[in-house]
Amino acid sequence: MNNGSILMADDDADDRFLVQAAFEDNRLVNTIVFFEDGEQLLEYYITENPNIPHLIFLDLNMPKRDGREVLKVIRKSDKWDNVPIIIFSTSNAPDDILASYQLGANCYLVKPSSYEELKDLILSVHKFWLRRL
Repeated sequence: MNNGSILMADDDADDRFLVQAAFEDNRLVNTIVFFEDGEQLLEYYITENPNIPHLIFLDLNMPKRDGREVLKVIRKSDKWDNVPIIIFSTSNAPDDILASYQLGANCYLVKPSSYEELKDLILSVHKFWLRRL
């Protein structure tokens, strides 16, 4: 089932690999464009790319531009104002969670500790955010 494109900015190559594997293992055929940091995602954002994503995953702590900065830039413009943004971080600090929502995140998810939990989480995210397409 293909239900839209997804952007993911995460500096951890293992996390990017595991998210891709979780989509595949759940038989979810989405186009996922990966970025190693927030700066790469923002470069994609500012280009005149006609493909508006259906969902964005942002890690909070990345080099160059972190998830907070990316979130601020995207939410200041109406270019992708209807695109849900999920913060996907190892941090469960209340300050990080609150700040993310204040900056315009639609959802905050703490990265699970096992692959099985990740698969379940990805399936839940897909059902909630992408099945409607």
